[in-house]
Amino acid sequence: MSKYDFDKIVDRRGTSCIKYDFQQERKHRDDLLPLWVADMDFPLPEEILEDLHKRVDHGIFGYTDPKEDYFEALSGWYRRRQGFEIKAEDTFVTPGIVYSIALAVRACTEEGDSVIIQEPVYYPFRSTIQQNKRKCVSSNLVFDREKGKYFIDFEDFEQKIVDNKVKLFILCSPHNPVGRVWTRQELTRLGDICLKHDVKIFADEIHSDFVYGDNKHTSFLTLGDKYADITILGISPSKTFNIAGLQVANVISRNKELLDKFKLQNDAAGYSQGGALGMVAAISCYNKGEQWVEELLQYLQGNISYIRDFLKEKLPKIELIEPEGTYLIWLDFSKVTGDYRELKRLIEDEAKLWLDGGVIFGRESALFERINVACPRATLETAMNRLYEAFKDR
Repeated sequence: MSKYDFDKIVDRRGTSCIKYDFQQERKHRDDLLPLWVADMDFPLPEEILEDLHKRVDHGIFGYTDPKEDYFEALSGWYRRRQGFEIKAEDTFVTPGIVYSIALAVRACTEEGDSVIIQEPVYYPFRSTIQQNKRKCVSSNLVFDREKGKYFIDFEDFEQKIVDNKVKLFILCSPHNPVGRVWTRQELTRLGDICLKHDVKIFADEIHSDFVYGDNKHTSFLTLGDKYADITILGISPSKTFNIAGLQVANVISRNKELLDKFKLQNDAAGYSQGGALGMVAAISCYNKGEQWVEELLQYLQGNISYIRDFLKEKLPKIELIEPEGTYLIWLDFSKVTGDYRELKRLIEDEAKLWLDGGVIFGRESALFERINVACPRATLETAMNRLYEAFKDR
């Protein structure tokens, strides 16, 4: 029997949350059911909330830095779940992964240099590169429609690096939005190409706790010393435990020179100590949250199965790209319409849903939609029934 109730619906309105409270500002309407931004509609378990309440009751929230208990909790989690050690001297606390990507771009490249990504991919990758006056190059993932799966075009990846004199590769692992959990062989081949051409790697592994079936997340730091030496790893409890609003993440590099360059850019940005409650939450989550995460994974797999069965039975033209990881589902609408503007109209005006349209992840994925399934089943059922009413006759 489950210890935690993931079916419980918590009203998030009125908390200034982006997902529910900014529909007027962003969409100029208030009738859409939101399944877009990548946070969850599940509250933290009581055992973690108790630690936060205790810290709040203390009443003083001055400047705070991580001590031994923070690094012990962090390293313990990754030792148990992913098989590698994290040392305090290799770690730097930041407010978030996108902020960390921006610093890595500045630390590893100069204005005008090229940075490579793999679209369709989390859209702040491209915008962060461009806003820092670097050239964004994409070696697009290849979608095999017969297999219903995305693959890396390694030849294109290497050629793009050579042609554009790429200095930095931003890796998304597991991949958002296509749901791939890259194999050790795939990651090693990417690493070999980057080593050959002196390309540094920022590995965004924020979704690494969400892996399903026989798939296994392989951290870039476990591939071997030569790969770790060119890598900056970005990890955070924010996705796993739904604490993005507490702004805590970790950057790890075993290359001291690389980490020092990162820290220098952080100093230039004016960021110093992290948030007190974010650190308390991270320690508590990593020490006390394992059972909650295991039950959460089971619940999410149930949500994914529900969508799979619903589409197969009622909307067979909408194809699910089978997720190997993350709680973000990638749906192919290309058999329904060839016009992404029409797709947007159907999603918003007919289905009354707020999803993430595929075009923001890359032009070639304009006929896809990303759906966040980290919500109570009743919310998901409402969303899918709305989708059915809008698309049943198409």
